[in-house]
Formats: sequence, structure tokens, C-alpha cells
Amino acid sequence: MNRTTLAGTVSGRTDLSPKAVDAVLAAAFEEIAAAVAGGERVAVAGFGTFERRDRSARTGRNPQTGQSIEIPAGVVPAFKAAAGFRRLVAGARAR
Repeated sequence: MNRTTLAGTVSGRTDLSPKAVDAVLAAAFEEIAAAVAGGERVAVAGFGTFERRDRSARTGRNPQTGQSIEIPAGVVPAFKAAAGFRRLVAGARAR
């Protein structure tokens, strides 16, 4: 499912047009990204938590040559699904 499909699906469940839903989704995604980039943790109850994580430097391997390479430290976005979301994906009944 892409953003357009998601907007259409949400539109069908609400009184909003697909264009309005897409605008809301775009604004929500931009706000989440900006907050996480700024070091904030964004928790959406029942869905999950978005946060920024530090990765330490490490040694990796080039799979083609087997040569060792140094991978620098960095910062990456992370998402942890809420328990109900995990159960739903796993096929269990959400409570």
C-alpha cells in the first residue's frame, strides 16, 4: 500500500476527501520526521514509537571482495511497534 492508496482507504472510512486525507497524512509524516530529527521521541498510542538511535562505528565486510571496511558511526531513525500492532501482524487477536 502506498500513500495514495492509504489516503483513499481512510477517505472511505471518514467524511474527508482523499485529497484532504493526503494533506493530513503529509503533515503528520512531516511533523514526525522533524520531531525525530530534532531528537524527540514520538509515541502514537496503539501504533508505535518513532525515535532516533545512535549507531556506533563498526567493521564490516565487502561481500564481493571479502575486504574489511570501516563503517562510521551514525544516527538512524527507528520504529518500535506497539504490542497490539505486533499481535495483529503476528495473526493474534488484538485486545
